[in-house]
Amino acid sequence: MPITIKSAREIELMTEAGRILEIVHNELEKALKPGMSTLDIDRLGEEIIRSYGCVPSFLNYNGYPASICVSVNEEVVHGIPSSKRILKEGDIVGLDAGVIYKGYHSDAARTHAIGEVSKEAKDLIRVTRECFFEGIKYAKEGNHLYDISRAIGRYATERGYGVVEDLCGHGIGSQLHEAPEIPNYEMNRKGVKLRKGMTLAIEPMINIGTHAVEWLADDWTVVTADGSLSAHYENTVLITEDEPILLTLSK
Repeated sequence: MPITIKSAREIELMTEAGRILEIVHNELEKALKPGMSTLDIDRLGEEIIRSYGCVPSFLNYNGYPASICVSVNEEVVHGIPSSKRILKEGDIVGLDAGVIYKGYHSDAARTHAIGEVSKEAKDLIRVTRECFFEGIKYAKEGNHLYDISRAIGRYATERGYGVVEDLCGHGIGSQLHEAPEIPNYEMNRKGVKLRKGMTLAIEPMINIGTHAVEWLADDWTVVTADGSLSAHYENTVLITEDEPILLTLSK
């Protein structure tokens, strides 16, 4: 699949998709509390997405049965919401969501603390977010794709964390997953040259322990192989001739 360069109209639609997704994440963050089920989070997220005239990107995507991926503690990504999974004080929860606005996608993830969490959990959430911002220092026209990957991977490994290698970021646009794939670790090659108009979903997935992961029997939920905590942070990014524009983060 070739990498698509977005037109001004496509960027306009993706900007609106990103604006709405940021609202979804902000509202979900405000609602999170101990005693909530992960299904409660999914239902609220879908309600907010549809209230803006959008469609959830993830619902029924390759058979995924929910609108919001809700991943708790050792779950890295793609946790399936359930009425039986109840958040408790001290948990961390990764929320991954996407919206379709007039045929164009946005994709973003955040990891949140539930109540008071351990210092190591707080540090993991912070470092995972910082990895993203280290990476996008290189997300500008003329640099290479794997400049982003190297910066993310080095920042995490230098601090003793495991960087998930079996999953990666991706291009995004009229399809949720487009070319190119974006690893979060150092590559031996440079990767494609970045061009103005590319739109990328950049998403570090960082573990306290090993980088190794496993899939549960549901074929969706990815967990750390050693049971350690994992965090996820993602934004949809527009490449420009200058600094990148974060379509899902206005602050």
